Amino acid sequence: MTAQPVGRSYRFDLGPLKVRFTFESESQGSFVVEEGGGLAPDGHAETVRLNLRKIREGVYLNSWTEASGATVTHVEDFANATLYSNVTVDGALYNLVGTITEA
Repeated sequence: MTAQPVGRSYRFDLGPLKVRFTFESESQGSFVVEEGGGLAPDGHAETVRLNLRKIREGVYLNSWTEASGATVTHVEDFANATLYSNVTVDGALYNLVGTITEA
């Protein structure tokens, strides 16, 4: 899998939550919720301002705030196709681990 996410789209599969995410630039991304798993409505789409930081080759720390006020923080390990996600929705924190595949 590529080590540079910008300009590419990925499927984040976090078990009950499945999202197609596109890195439009280092500061902007867009997503479509394929399956919300009770955390977001299926089909919800949004463009967000990213705080994308390279940790090392193939590994990024990525965070954003959604229009609903939900916050998302990811460690995106493209080298190992693994995603670690912390999501807050309505004050509740969800810790999820899943996979990354290029879409």
